[in-house]
Amino acid sequence: MKKLAWLSALIAALLLAYTAAGPFLTMHAIRDAVQREDSRALSKQVDFPALRQSLRLQLSDALVRRAGVDVQSSLLGALALQAAGGTVGTGVDMMVTPVGLSALMRGRRLWDLSSGATPPVGGERAPASDPLADAHWRYHSPSRFTATVRDESGRPIVFVLTRKGLRWRLSDIQLPL
Repeated sequence: MKKLAWLSALIAALLLAYTAAGPFLTMHAIRDAVQREDSRALSKQVDFPALRQSLRLQLSDALVRRAGVDVQSSLLGALALQAAGGTVGTGVDMMVTPVGLSALMRGRRLWDLSSGATPPVGGERAPASDPLADAHWRYHSPSRFTATVRDESGRPIVFVLTRKGLRWRLSDIQLPL
């Protein structure tokens, strides 16, 4: 009977340790996938529907705030904001893919991607940068974990991981808008 109790306690402790290490394992898998430019491996670590929804809301909110009260209060301005919001949603849907997310995390600019420039070949390739270097890690709850990095201007970019069952996945990126 004692062996069963010890075995149960050991299994519970290992399960707890695995769950606690989950966000770090997920962030390590994301870092490796980005550095290897492996969009298939990256897509296994990301909850794309939740990420798209969050980014749509952030960008639409930023658009409305930057438009100002004068534009929001006029009929023509409200129609323009609604059309722009639809365009933002479509853009997010197109860009928040494994390839688009990998490019965002590597720090590429949208212009470089849309210009159709070919990637360097052979020995010309620059070493991949670590997108999570100097990240600040924090648990907010047993099911929410964040990694915060700073952009070139010192503004925070927050990568949010959420847990479902034993699995942690990237579900939100809070941009400094």
